[in-house]
Amino acid sequence: MTFDVAIIGAGPGGYVAAIKASQNGKRVCLIERNYLGGSCLNVGCIPTKTLLSNAGVVTKIKHAADYGIATGPMTFDYGKMKLRKDGVIEKIRKSLEGLILSNKITILRGSAEFLSPKEIKIKGQDNTIILADQAIIATGSEPLDIPAFPCDHQRILNSTSILELTELPKTLAIIGGGYIGCEFASLFAELGVKVTLLEALPMIVQAQGKGISEALTRAFVKQGIDVQTGVFVETIEKTNHGLHVKLKDKPGISCDMALVAVGRRIVTDHLGLDKAGVKVGERGMILVNEKMETNVPGIYAIGDVTGKFMLAHVASHQGIIAASNVIGQEATMHYNAVPAVIFTLPEIASVGMTLEQALAAGYPATAGKFPFMALGKSIASMETEGFAEVVTDKKTKQILGAQVVGYEASALIAEMTLAIANELTVDCLADTIHAHPTVAEAWLEAALIANETPIHFPPKLKK
Repeated sequence: MTFDVAIIGAGPGGYVAAIKASQNGKRVCLIERNYLGGSCLNVGCIPTKTLLSNAGVVTKIKHAADYGIATGPMTFDYGKMKLRKDGVIEKIRKSLEGLILSNKITILRGSAEFLSPKEIKIKGQDNTIILADQAIIATGSEPLDIPAFPCDHQRILNSTSILELTELPKTLAIIGGGYIGCEFASLFAELGVKVTLLEALPMIVQAQGKGISEALTRAFVKQGIDVQTGVFVETIEKTNHGLHVKLKDKPGISCDMALVAVGRRIVTDHLGLDKAGVKVGERGMILVNEKMETNVPGIYAIGDVTGKFMLAHVASHQGIIAASNVIGQEATMHYNAVPAVIFTLPEIASVGMTLEQALAAGYPATAGKFPFMALGKSIASMETEGFAEVVTDKKTKQILGAQVVGYEASALIAEMTLAIANELTVDCLADTIHAHPTVAEAWLEAALIANETPIHFPPKLKK
């Protein structure tokens, strides 16, 4: 079989690239060894957010009396929650397959291996050798396993196997305080599990900056999560009653189960990259330029395998950039306005630089922060935890970054992503009429504070 473009991996990067290329007249095949949709749909974004939506309902019911609503005793069945999660995945997966086929893309099921830059062997449900003028590699990543305490997927779990639980443990230790560990900590704590969160760095979600880390830590402590930072896990030992997590220079922790969430590993094994002549860097990442092209003309790489941002929406955008270049429409990738969302309770979202990053980069930066507890819609909804913060350049007034913690953070960050991508100033934000009462007004108020012209917040005292 001969194709114009072969795409290896049908995750959020691969299938988007396939659709873009096919809609522009290319003969496209999409190669996938597991399920369509990749990690995001099957063992990542969608299943975790489905379970977190369940937890959100539980939280609302817990506080129903505060709204004047009597519910009686509340119970839930985690097994049924898991079944709902599986049903959501299956529904989206079927819809995705229909979308791919409607775009006249050939789906080939199996593992791919380059035999040469234009020749690919497929082994699995489909066994064949194809020729392709161009190729896009989108094989993603998988949970990192630690030799000192490997996952057995029964008591010591990773972010994939923990999704298969049908009963909740009473106690859970989570190793890793990044976004994955924190999302699971939030989920299980809301469902009544006693969670201990262990992070080797000085802060949880350290990449999001000090302000967000401190806000999330406070929220977690309020939820009853035991947050321990600056701790190093040496081993996890099995006992008659569960597990014992041994810590360096600190007392150990006993628990029923442990989740290892210390990062992800790039998947390029057995791809035959050497036969294709494709260069890789540290940790196996495939080296690409701003067009997403590797050192081999006509071979591109997108998503987690590039080691840029391990985010589904970044992979999708990279897929569009790669496919655009494949079809002859020159396009380049920019990373100045990449939104990141952590679906904890409360939600967290950020884009661009934090104040600390902006100052470290040499900008004369300032920030305006507005608390949700001063926002009418938040008070009416009893969602007053958190804040919205805008980081700006004092001289040019350009918006450099934004962070938000709290209700609807995942939706709120879109406005600031658009602003940063289009290099808008804080005056543009302050001059934009925001509907009232909404949580989006927090951006207007934060912009006014950044400009030292607050309306619904006390002004700074003049020295």
